[in-house]
Amino acid sequence: MIPAERVKAPESIHDKSELLRRDWIAGLERGFGVIECFDESHPRLTAQQVGELSGLTRTAARRYLLTLASLGYVASDGKSFWLTPRVLRLGQHYLESARLPRIAQPYLQRLSTQTGEIAMLSVLDGMDCVYIARNGPNRAMNSGFVLGSRVPGYTTSAGMLMLAHQSVEAIDEWLAKTPLPAFTDYTITDPVLMRRILMQIRQQGWSLSEQQFDVGFRGVAFALRDHRGDMVGALSLNMPMQGESSEAVVARVLPALRETAQALRNLI
Repeated sequence: MIPAERVKAPESIHDKSELLRRDWIAGLERGFGVIECFDESHPRLTAQQVGELSGLTRTAARRYLLTLASLGYVASDGKSFWLTPRVLRLGQHYLESARLPRIAQPYLQRLSTQTGEIAMLSVLDGMDCVYIARNGPNRAMNSGFVLGSRVPGYTTSAGMLMLAHQSVEAIDEWLAKTPLPAFTDYTITDPVLMRRILMQIRQQGWSLSEQQFDVGFRGVAFALRDHRGDMVGALSLNMPMQGESSEAVVARVLPALRETAQALRNLI
């Protein structure tokens, strides 16, 4: 019997497992690819532009866009297309259905009350940091810190911590292929320096990030592991820099982060 032909899963699937070709729905992959063409740099796109970005022909891209429009995920003026707020439902369904954010929420509340800072739970998606739970005071921080948003992992304490725990090969490949654009004058953009810092974080088990994404703000993060010891995310405290030294803030909040991570480890 000839074995079924297999097809490699795309880079967006983290375990890079192989799927049987008969189980692979290419149209679903392309539909999500069309949605992902839209971003801050491309808020409105023509069918031709979507085709160029997604690797589809203009005709195929137009069909996907019209289908998404009929479902309410895309709007159009007859020439250009743009995403509608309905797309947010996809992320909201995750936040409402995922077990980890629900379990962590009361612990984040306790952590925030204990320290007086913004407590957050993050996961790594690709090399980006995504915030999936939050508790604490509202402050004038960059919109990247809004629940459900993603920011480049190298610009936050939680992201750097999770990046540091990837395989050394994955880190080297990422640094070799990916530029590190600056978000502030303090953002680390040198890949050699970034690798050195990630290896230090890997060794010490926690991370400190200062003014990498927002001027005047810092974060301290600690790894969140499940009962098997596997890293499932990062707990972080984010705060304004108000005269407290780096050493003092780490000494103040790291024990609380460690204690919270240990308490959650017994539940996940």
